[in-house]
Amino acid sequence: MKYRFRTRPRTLSIHARLFLGFGTALGGCAALMVVIIYTGMRYLPTYDFSTTVIVPPGSTATEPAVTPPGPSPQPWPTPSPGPGLKPGTKTRTLGDVSSKEDVWNTVLLVSAGGVLLVMTVGLGAGWLLSKRLLTPLHTIGEAAAKAADGNLQDRINADGPEDELKQLADTFDTMLARLEESFAAHQRFAANASHELLTPLATTRAALQIAGDNPSGAEFAELALVLRETNERNISVVRALLDLAGADHAPFDPDPVDLAELTDRAAAERSERATELGIRLDVDSEDDCAAHAACEIAGNATLLRQLVLNLLDNALDHNTPDNGSVHLAVFRERDTTVVLEVENTGPQVDEAVVGRLFEPFYRARPRVGSDRSGHGLGLAIVRSITSAHHGTVTAAAHSRGGLTVRVELPVAR
Repeated sequence: MKYRFRTRPRTLSIHARLFLGFGTALGGCAALMVVIIYTGMRYLPTYDFSTTVIVPPGSTATEPAVTPPGPSPQPWPTPSPGPGLKPGTKTRTLGDVSSKEDVWNTVLLVSAGGVLLVMTVGLGAGWLLSKRLLTPLHTIGEAAAKAADGNLQDRINADGPEDELKQLADTFDTMLARLEESFAAHQRFAANASHELLTPLATTRAALQIAGDNPSGAEFAELALVLRETNERNISVVRALLDLAGADHAPFDPDPVDLAELTDRAAAERSERATELGIRLDVDSEDDCAAHAACEIAGNATLLRQLVLNLLDNALDHNTPDNGSVHLAVFRERDTTVVLEVENTGPQVDEAVVGRLFEPFYRARPRVGSDRSGHGLGLAIVRSITSAHHGTVTAAAHSRGGLTVRVELPVAR
């Protein structure tokens, strides 16, 4: 049998709840202080109030007689007791403590006054302090509300000491920046993918319209070739998208893979194409990699082979024809990482767009005027495969032209 517990809605803010909790704790401590002082003063000490001044009944207070020279002086008058002073009672003035009851009453009054003063000062300080401490939370709430409405440009930019609230605000700013970058990348991906898939479809429709307007055999033969090329391009784009999705989400059981050996085989597969393009292709791997299997990583051999081939194809496609070069290097670094570097010559790339080269469908050069080779998914697939193997990939532009792509993967344990 299941029970449902209804939770009461919280009507008070965090500031008010913190203030009330602080005030309750302060009041409890103050009341406890009063109880301790009163109990201790009443039951612990032993009081002795036997030394008192008593006016005996019928006594008179006179000054000693002094006989001055000359005539006999008149006797001094006998003073009478003051108003309210009865013979045989103790003499008291305001503020005197002459009994236990006086001590208890004095302690109680002083403690109660102190409690009221402490609570007033403490509550005022607690209100100001809690309000100041919780100000970043209010700002974070406003930024979160704006982000929920789609505004990811605003930042908190909290200042003050490096406490937990400032760390929370800085983390929130970092999250907003990454979300903004991610949404912008997804928007570019949607626009580029739509363009990449719409262009062949528009070409196919135009070819079919031409064939329908003038159905001659010669034109059908030409249009069939155009339709075949367009269809092949659509198929390659869809396959690349499937590879990208598979690299992001397909699970695999890691096996020891020698990255140096895999790179040698991939370079051998692309050597003929490099020769046709007039590009020199060479591979450099450390002797330790071959002798002691020091360049083994844990991963999927098929995905890693695709990673190396994509890097090679990108280096060959964006290169200097008839006088270019591609250099591959595999080595071990810091005893924990295997590094694959692919360096090529080619057109100069702006440093500002190097980071976007790994976005799907992004090209450093516009499609207009280019040879329209590739579909802009090669490096995106490289990044996905690298992330699936818990590695990192970066690119650096050369001042003379070309790129160096660096892939770092953890060593197999």
